[in-house]
Amino acid sequence: MKARETLKEFYSLHGKEYDQDAHFSVYRREDFECSKSLKPVYRRDFYKISMMCEGTGILSYADKFIKIDRPSIIFLNPLIPYSWEPDSPVQTGYFCLFTEEFVSPELKNQSLSQSSLFKAGGNHVFFPDETSVQLLRNIYENMLDEAKSDYENKYSLLRNYIQIIMHEAMKMQPPQVYDQHSNAAERISTLFSELLENQFPVSPDNVMLLKNANEFATQLNIHTNHLNKALRETTGQTTSNWITGRIIKEAKSLLQFSNWSISEIAYCLGFEHSSNFIISFKKRTGDSPNQFRKRILSKS
Repeated sequence: MKARETLKEFYSLHGKEYDQDAHFSVYRREDFECSKSLKPVYRRDFYKISMMCEGTGILSYADKFIKIDRPSIIFLNPLIPYSWEPDSPVQTGYFCLFTEEFVSPELKNQSLSQSSLFKAGGNHVFFPDETSVQLLRNIYENMLDEAKSDYENKYSLLRNYIQIIMHEAMKMQPPQVYDQHSNAAERISTLFSELLENQFPVSPDNVMLLKNANEFATQLNIHTNHLNKALRETTGQTTSNWITGRIIKEAKSLLQFSNWSISEIAYCLGFEHSSNFIISFKKRTGDSPNQFRKRILSKS
């Protein structure tokens, strides 16, 4: 079973050229072949905001699934496993993809982390009325034009477009037509991912409290082996891999966007000694925290 899909794999799957320095892309849905997804659902390493204009299908994510049979706007994040099963030949609309690196501190702190649109257990699907559909179409068309432009601040503008889409969705009432999957493993995975995500963003006043599989299992009132089994079944990963992966993502964000010292970052992420953080970070990324910070800042 495939556990996750990176942006590079996404582009390769659809015959698109991958740019390793590109952290944002926007497309028309009809430019991509929409084939039937394989079950079970699996994780991607990128955020996705998709707008369905024409077409129908079943969206499965976490422990829920919903029939999409009219224009919709859908928000998905890297923590939520999902799949799309189209059941009509025509699939039109838009979608944008962006990585954790694309997310600015303003977007992360003011909108992304504060809304329920991307959170596990939150509202991710909305059905806009005709007025909102036209507004969203225009926004996506503007993003398509802007992504191709030479404007030096285009990515700041694209982040603003994302915030407008989010605010437009938050004005809408979420649908009450979800169905629950009967698979207990998916339910456990959803609860775990929500518990994990709720620990972020970290700060000196909000340090990471649950740091390993045993602590998460205790919080969920299940055995560690049961939690590991559920996550392996739904994502192909162990609990420890999930936790470490999310910690490394937060570490990268702090190294890029904050002026915190390595010791301060290590403390907030639950490491008793900064040396342990440095070892863990280098094992996952190939760089020490200082090397990563210098490299990423040299590109900005």
